[in-house]
Amino acid sequence: MSNGFLTIAGRVWLLLILFFLYAPIFVMAAMSFNASQFYQLPFEFSTRWYEQLSGNAQILDAALRSVLIASATTLIATALGTAASVALFRYDFRGKRLLQILLFPPIAIPWLISGTAMLIFFFSVGIGRGTPAVIIGHVALALPYVIVTVSARLSSFDIALEEAARSMGANSWTVLRRVTLPWIMPGIVAGALFAFAVSFDQFVVSYFLALPGDTTLPVLIYTAIRQGFTPEINAISTIIIGISMALVLIAARYSRFGGER
Repeated sequence: MSNGFLTIAGRVWLLLILFFLYAPIFVMAAMSFNASQFYQLPFEFSTRWYEQLSGNAQILDAALRSVLIASATTLIATALGTAASVALFRYDFRGKRLLQILLFPPIAIPWLISGTAMLIFFFSVGIGRGTPAVIIGHVALALPYVIVTVSARLSSFDIALEEAARSMGANSWTVLRRVTLPWIMPGIVAGALFAFAVSFDQFVVSYFLALPGDTTLPVLIYTAIRQGFTPEINAISTIIIGISMALVLIAARYSRFGGER
């Protein structure tokens, strides 16, 4: 009886936590389909705000810019992160453990601090603000996610497979392309999806590093909320959350934290 009560209590507690996390999102998504601009009830279903959103050139331009920046960030961070993960897996060198530990602080450090530090650094080296600075900043934030995800996949890799391929005459490039990469591909895909999600949703670093006329979608949403909230923000926010959740779920499906799929 005691164990049964604890099991039920645990499930209820879990449901309450999930409700606390997702209820605001569901309410926002529902209000994006409400015909009333002032959220009047009873609820009247309408796609009015999505139709208006489709004709808002400013939001669409910001969304396209965010997609392009996120795509560039994903390509760069995935390539660099995968190469770093393979190097950390294959080679032992002085300071390797310290380097692996230093991958985690960028994930834990508040993005406000990271954005301020990047802004000061980029101006000190002459890069300044703009799209290149935003991409570099996003890559710096996304790299740890890629390295951790790919490294987790590599942790279950049997180095004897590479040795067997070399013993059969395969060179280093062939071993990497035909043996190592196919094995770690789920981790690479998961890391790339994490990188895209981190970049696409990034607000703080984009706010600090983007030029006034080249704002990303999260920055534009923040600006629009300050000027006056409209249900179009609910619509675009619902789309962003849907994309982000889908990417994270797909990434979780592929990564499985280094385990078998």
